[in-house]
Amino acid sequence: MSNTPLNGGAVYDARSLGRPKMLALGLQHMFAMFGATVLVPAITGLSVSVTLLFAGLGTLLFHAMTRFKVPAFLGSSFAFIGGYAAVTEMGAARGLSTAEALPYACVGVFFAGLLYFVLAGLFALFGARRVMRYFPPIVTGPIIISIGLILSGSAIANCMANWWIAMLAIAIIIAANIWGRGMVRIVPILLGVVGSYAVAALCGQVDFTAVREAAWLGVPFRMKDTAFAAFVDPDWGLLVSSVITIMPISLATMVEHIGDMCAISSTVGRNYLADPGLHRTLVGDGMATSLASLFGAPANTTYGENTGVLNLTKVFDPRVIRMAAVFAILFSLSPKFAALVSSMPTATIGGVSLVLYGMISAVGVRNVVDNKVDFTASRNVIIAAMILVLAIGIKYGANDAVSIGFTSFSGLAVAAVVGIVLNALLPGKDYVFGRNSKGDTSVDFEVNRVTEE
Repeated sequence: MSNTPLNGGAVYDARSLGRPKMLALGLQHMFAMFGATVLVPAITGLSVSVTLLFAGLGTLLFHAMTRFKVPAFLGSSFAFIGGYAAVTEMGAARGLSTAEALPYACVGVFFAGLLYFVLAGLFALFGARRVMRYFPPIVTGPIIISIGLILSGSAIANCMANWWIAMLAIAIIIAANIWGRGMVRIVPILLGVVGSYAVAALCGQVDFTAVREAAWLGVPFRMKDTAFAAFVDPDWGLLVSSVITIMPISLATMVEHIGDMCAISSTVGRNYLADPGLHRTLVGDGMATSLASLFGAPANTTYGENTGVLNLTKVFDPRVIRMAAVFAILFSLSPKFAALVSSMPTATIGGVSLVLYGMISAVGVRNVVDNKVDFTASRNVIIAAMILVLAIGIKYGANDAVSIGFTSFSGLAVAAVVGIVLNALLPGKDYVFGRNSKGDTSVDFEVNRVTEE
């Protein structure tokens, strides 16, 4: 597929680039997702190799469910980190170690994934127009903006490990994307990763001890780390508490999913909300999350970083994403590779993330602007203000979350719920899904075929 991008540059059809370039693009996509994908297991104690395996398998499952049309990559969801932490704390109170408590959290994530089927069923029963009236651009736009701004904190923290290395990664990405020609212009992120990593290694800032000691091949997961382990002499009280604690988190991730689909549609110029439809994308995301959790991997989610890469490369062929998924699966079988990528300088990840996270927020701004959301209307100002302030304020507040009973809600979850409720209650709604493609995907350009420059 080829489209004319907003910036007037070329949009590349992967079929015209050839197999070697497609492989490079797939590798770049995997590296772009890698930093955020492995950060969740690094924080929660889950396995990096299992995470890579089910990011790949989950992405392929998602593509199968969406008729191989949507160029989306599924990686670890940050939204569930609080849920994992809450369950491990409850397990510690019962005398369980983190490794013993995590399978209970995985059971909770499994049931959270099933909630996606409920929302997908609503789309199938009532149609996209009735359901999407609760998710207009005045809601999804600020949510997309918030996602990028919330992630920006981690990008800055990573950059602070070594600003020179981070700025080198950023400089390479910008230079390759603006002044590069041919393949150089299409793989700026991969060049930024490799270039800054190499310089850091030459400067003695990379410790390869773990790489030397790791095996070349290995089984990604152990049964004692899977959700099935929770049913071996189970603590039923902890099991029920885990499900109750984690399931509500999916309310935020489902709204995030809709925002990501809007962002991808906006970037690519195709209405994926209508074809293959949100009911299919939700089912694909939910199935990937439930499958990953069964084997001890983090919950999956459609990745905002994916939108950033699409925006940079202008290559929208879903086969490139599937290539990235295959790379993730292959590399999950190699502990040595996992150690090699885990040795990537923190500042390199920070520099790349700084560019991608900024693009996520920029897509959210475009979502609002291209839809000509009327900010002279008080209802729209109030909705946007509440979403932005709650999402960012709670994230960077004293507690990082809002606790209600046994459940902690992230700022994004609270902001999403408040935004949806305000939009439903306040008078003056004027958005109708399906009226025109611009109103659905914030796309304001024609779809044409453009060859490589």
